[in-house]
Amino acid sequence: MITELGHFSLILALGLSVCLAVIPAMGVIRGNTLWMKSAGSLSAGLFAFIFLSFCCLADAFLADDFSVAYVARNSNTALPLQYKISAIWGAHEGSFLLWTLIMAGWTLAVATFSRGLTLDMRARVLSILGAITIGFLLFILLTSNPFDRNLPVFPSEGSDLNPLLQDVGLIVHPPMPYMGYVGFAVPFDFAVATLTKGQLDTAWARWARPWTNIAWACLTIGITLGSWWAYYELGWGGWWFWDAVENASFMPWLIGTALIHSLAATEKRGVFKSWTVLLAIFAFSFSLLGAFLVRSGVLTSVHSFAVDPERGMFILAFLILVIGSSLTLYAIKASTIRSEIGFTWLSREALLLTNNLFLVVAAGAVLLGTIYPLIYEAATGGDKISVGPPYFNKVFVPLMVLLFIAMAFSTGSRWKTTPFDRLIKRQLVPLIVSLVIIGVIVLVAAPIFEPVVWLIGSLAFWIFVNLLMDIAEKVSNKANKILSLFKQSASYYGMLMGHLGIVVAIFGVVVTVYFSEEKDVRMEPGGSLELAGYEFRLNKMSKVQGPNYVADQGEVEVILDGVTVTKLYPEKRLYQASGNVMTEADMDAKIFRDLYVALGEPVGSGAWAVRVHYKPFVRWIWFGGLLVALGGLITLLDKRYRIAKKRRADSAVQTSPVEAAPTGVGAVS
Repeated sequence: MITELGHFSLILALGLSVCLAVIPAMGVIRGNTLWMKSAGSLSAGLFAFIFLSFCCLADAFLADDFSVAYVARNSNTALPLQYKISAIWGAHEGSFLLWTLIMAGWTLAVATFSRGLTLDMRARVLSILGAITIGFLLFILLTSNPFDRNLPVFPSEGSDLNPLLQDVGLIVHPPMPYMGYVGFAVPFDFAVATLTKGQLDTAWARWARPWTNIAWACLTIGITLGSWWAYYELGWGGWWFWDAVENASFMPWLIGTALIHSLAATEKRGVFKSWTVLLAIFAFSFSLLGAFLVRSGVLTSVHSFAVDPERGMFILAFLILVIGSSLTLYAIKASTIRSEIGFTWLSREALLLTNNLFLVVAAGAVLLGTIYPLIYEAATGGDKISVGPPYFNKVFVPLMVLLFIAMAFSTGSRWKTTPFDRLIKRQLVPLIVSLVIIGVIVLVAAPIFEPVVWLIGSLAFWIFVNLLMDIAEKVSNKANKILSLFKQSASYYGMLMGHLGIVVAIFGVVVTVYFSEEKDVRMEPGGSLELAGYEFRLNKMSKVQGPNYVADQGEVEVILDGVTVTKLYPEKRLYQASGNVMTEADMDAKIFRDLYVALGEPVGSGAWAVRVHYKPFVRWIWFGGLLVALGGLITLLDKRYRIAKKRRADSAVQTSPVEAAPTGVGAVS
């Protein structure tokens, strides 16, 4: 009965999404205030029914209701409780229900925290969100219903959740990129709503900016967690594989990064209006493209959902409808969008535009490498080809180097124009200092001198020095320098944190790539090997029993200069319900290095294939990613958004809601 309630709740949610798409929009057309105000209550009802449906699916998992086909395929009675909960989104149907729940959550958040918008603008935005939700709910109900029953005969025991997903990483990882993917629908809706209204001023950028920062920060966290999860769970010792599905999340992140910089320029200076709208459209479009690549079955990946082509065709049709209609609207309205503000090529605007171009070209290069195998297969009638890391490294890395150079210059730039001496000449000393300092560090600390490490490390340090110079300049003319440092805007602190995160991540990437060491060897109990000055000794192998698996577990003692550093316990697990054999690596993680051991296959006579890694600075990659995300979240504390809300509320006393011109955001308070 609870299962049927969950299904019925989705049907009711579909009805509410249709009402949300139609009634507020008709209210805008007819000037009916009551219809426009209904958007808020409809958004709350939509979220409530989708949340009820999600809870019903959770109940089916917790109750081991194997009459529900989705539960039978992805759970069993021996599955630990935490994995029964994460199994709700562990496969296609449940994960898309989570996707739709997050979409409804964003819609409710916009309805709740955007009361500073004019009533007609709020109605337009929520109406568009409702229309998008219609597509998501139709996709679930018509092609991906998680409440389908195995009746009249159903198994007494379920199958199993994919062993790769039986990990804490699955609990925290998928919801974060989904928050980012779906969150980009909000700036998309602001852009489309503004185009339909025909009043594209800087106010829409202020409305959209906090929502964009939240979505981008969530996607940043999601990508960072995904990299960390793949590193320790897959047993390969890698942190990024240029996997097609990894690329599907990376592309909207690149476009989103361009969007947040472009929104800043549009809000501050009124420039790039047309370009910013286009980026908002593309950010959400790339999110939908990612959903198509992951769920259509056209790509093979450890991360993807194996689904039938019918579902892929539905998403493709929805993708074409959303992108096609929004770009058509943009083409019609673009000629009326003009930025009258001028700037020179030695200005912050120019550097932000350069930043945008590099990011968009990089996203295009990743897209080409991702879909080229599909194009080649279609063109040759079935021949297959793969595009791997060599392509991405050769194309993507040079673009990022140019982007980082632009980052270094942009920190000290000024709006509208920047004196040549300030922009160019003042960079000479910091650049030389960076080259010298990093060169000395590489010569002294690295086992061999790598020119690439020296150059890219110097570039990262150069960006860091520019951040310090900018901070020093902010407080140079103040009587109380320390106090003035803490009086800067939240957006400024967010910028510093985000750029610092990029610096940290660059150091982590370049050192890990060039100075990691690994060995694959045959080892038997009592055997040892040397790697990076450490001795790894396999003391013994033993059998261990897990909650739903049995494992061969090794005890590997790590010794440095005759002293035991740690003991690692890698496992080779057999999951009894599915019969799958999985590798569970173990590692000793420190801030400057990881020691990583994974078991391969038994090779006879009690010996095992063993993989050992030494990974310097690998933790800096994920720490840097989290700092970048934190920078995006810090900007939400900027007083402008709260002030804008108050100003809008004050002005509403004198101006009717429908006629009032947008004056601010109030998007997040």
